[in-house]
Amino acid sequence: MTTAALDPQLDADRTADAAASAARVLIREVVDLPELEQVLDLYARIWGREANPPLTLELLRAFTKAGNYVGGAFASDGRLVGACVGFFHAPADDALHSHIAGVDSTMVDRHVGFALKLHQRAWALGRGVSDVAWTFDPLVSRNAYFNLVKLAARPVEYLPNFYGPMDDSINGADETDRLLVRWSLTDPAVELACSGGATSSVVADELAAGALTALGMDADGAPVRGRLDGATSLVAVPREISLLRASDPALARRWRLEVRDVLGGLLADGARITGFDKQGWYVVRRGL
Repeated sequence: MTTAALDPQLDADRTADAAASAARVLIREVVDLPELEQVLDLYARIWGREANPPLTLELLRAFTKAGNYVGGAFASDGRLVGACVGFFHAPADDALHSHIAGVDSTMVDRHVGFALKLHQRAWALGRGVSDVAWTFDPLVSRNAYFNLVKLAARPVEYLPNFYGPMDDSINGADETDRLLVRWSLTDPAVELACSGGATSSVVADELAAGALTALGMDADGAPVRGRLDGATSLVAVPREISLLRASDPALARRWRLEVRDVLGGLLADGARITGFDKQGWYVVRRGL
């Protein structure tokens, strides 16, 4: 067994460096005002909020001064192409809340977001933090796969309309339901995922093992209620909710309400999300 495998910090540093190298970016903390302004400009472009960025320069500056996390990914030409911002929980919670992360559209398929999260993990471990928490929209299938499979974070709570109306180019006029996840930084599943060993759930296998469809999808792409009494339940989400919000807002709204009721209801009843199929299915189990 190598020294890195014995030491979580060394292993986290190693996997973060490998991920940045694979993405062909340099990732480091961002603290100077000009670069913090670049972070704001990046977020404004991603969320379509040039007149009202998701954060302010003053707040970012205060975050860095207070020792919170602002990480940036830089391309070989020095351009900022990704950023992630997090702040600490209450002292007794021993966690960092990762509030916002985004990657420039020119970096699609470069896995810059994965590299940013691994840098954040190494940074947090270096400060004695055991967990990172964040929220994501449960309707966004690619984010569910990224968070639950690629990073092995685990959902702990369903939060209806958590942020209230945002009305940006990503969320549109939809209500802002979120899943809160916790990322236990030294959990063996997380360590495996960060080393590239993540595996997705497979719905066909779950069905063969007796799982029931709690929320499915018909041939027209609309949600269809199923049974809620399974030991293992499957909950579908659209493959591309962003496209659906633009083409059929009423159907997108139906998906929001159905997923809130079914997935949120299962979690409120004590079930746990244990996996995600890349085709757009949450795997939810009772009795864990």
